[in-house]
Amino acid sequence: MLVETFTVGMLSTNSYVASSKETKEAILIDPGLDFSSEAHSIFDYISAGKLNVKSIVNTHGHDDHIKGNALFQQKLNVPICIHPLDAHFIEGAKKVVLLEDGSAVEFGDQTLKVMHTPGHTPGSICLVGEKLVFTGDTLFASGIGRTDFPGGSMTDMRLSLQKLVRLPDVLLVYPGHGETSMIGKEKRVNPFLNNRSRDVFF
Repeated sequence: MLVETFTVGMLSTNSYVASSKETKEAILIDPGLDFSSEAHSIFDYISAGKLNVKSIVNTHGHDDHIKGNALFQQKLNVPICIHPLDAHFIEGAKKVVLLEDGSAVEFGDQTLKVMHTPGHTPGSICLVGEKLVFTGDTLFASGIGRTDFPGGSMTDMRLSLQKLVRLPDVLLVYPGHGETSMIGKEKRVNPFLNNRSRDVFF
């Protein structure tokens, strides 16, 4: 799987194009752009790679992750995929696919498994592959997403983090903001995951 990162919008959201090297099929994850130039960069990458985008996937429904949904859906004519508990954020979208825990997002010879990870929002999800995981605003390098927004829950976040720490250490973490990391590294250094904070957070 090839992953290209575009940092977009006023909140520096990571928008990803994940594609199959063999088939050229792809998905667009969290197009939270604010400026037309950001859209042009993503379209240019898709065009240059001759990629066939199959869907737009939102890891959750906050504005900084979904702002570009309408533009890309209009241009690419593909469905928007989101968990049912966050679907109200994208009311008015023309084609919507609801992703439940355990659903599969497929493109070419690649498959990402949906893991429901509420806490930041009720419908937050992570997308788990063989070698990587897209964590949205659930897990960041050395941090986690805020739980003080409407619908957020620290109790739910703790349970979601327990799911993530059970993933293989070798998985590369692609978060909704900030730098990439690895699950194993986060277990060691992230204060919300390592043993030193377990009595507080778990």
